Amino acid sequence: MSVNLQTDLAGIALQNPVVLAAGTAGYGEELTGVMQLDRLGAITTKAVSPEPRKGAPSPRVAEFPGGMINAVGLANPGVEAVRAHHLPWLSRSLTRCRVLVNVVGYAVEDYAAVIERLDDVGGMQGYELNVSCPNVKAGGMEFGQDPTALAELVRRARGATTRPLFVKLSPTLPDVARAAGVALEAGATGITVVNTWPGLVVDIEKRRPAIGFGTGGVSGPGLLPIGVLATWRVWKAHGVPIIGAGGVASAADLLQYVVAGASAVAIGTAALRNPAVPEAVVQGLERWCREHGVRAISELKGSLEWPN
Repeated sequence: MSVNLQTDLAGIALQNPVVLAAGTAGYGEELTGVMQLDRLGAITTKAVSPEPRKGAPSPRVAEFPGGMINAVGLANPGVEAVRAHHLPWLSRSLTRCRVLVNVVGYAVEDYAAVIERLDDVGGMQGYELNVSCPNVKAGGMEFGQDPTALAELVRRARGATTRPLFVKLSPTLPDVARAAGVALEAGATGITVVNTWPGLVVDIEKRRPAIGFGTGGVSGPGLLPIGVLATWRVWKAHGVPIIGAGGVASAADLLQYVVAGASAVAIGTAALRNPAVPEAVVQGLERWCREHGVRAISELKGSLEWPN
């Protein structure tokens, strides 16, 4: 039995629902010889800000039994380098894998500024807005926690492009579906849930944080049920295109997100540990569908049956 893994992500045709999560795959070129990107559905690039950022002090990453903690500090070469080198490389090198550009900023206008500089270059099909950044002009509150700032940010970004916009939300939001609604009303095409969870890992020998910044974002297996729940809440409330993210390391993990309503699912920490995981997940999806008589993975989207 043939299995169709194709999925429609807000008008972006993906050959399968496997996406590489932002921050874990660089800008694609870094994975040359490590992973065959054209076997995957999409790659989300590392963050892009208006100016280059050195990021957080080292060490930036530490593992612990439940996953990984990181504080990279959104280090990136800036929009001009991405425009001049990284997007042209992606355009030349990929034929089947689609590209989303992750955008960050520290003021509402930063997001639109990045998109305006990249939108005419090509090499990408859409954008993912990381709104977990602190708004330095409003006391450091994350954009996603401030409905007014979030709406303005998305409106400006929408004014800079006609391409799909996915807003990536934090799992710490008290009402993720409500925040998603604010973003959608302002012009977002879809939602990515979830970002990492804030945490602290202590090196007990040194009695210091395990990473240089102190606190960081927790990712890995423990984030799976948090991301799946956020996906279900957003899907149930809005029925929009969703990229599920958090804790995915197998086809079974990815399918939880799809059943909860995701159109595509991002893999991050698991791919850092083992670059063979994303391709193995694609193979596992095809095998699972064949074994269960599912001819198209789209049949499973949003099929979760809630207990009475």
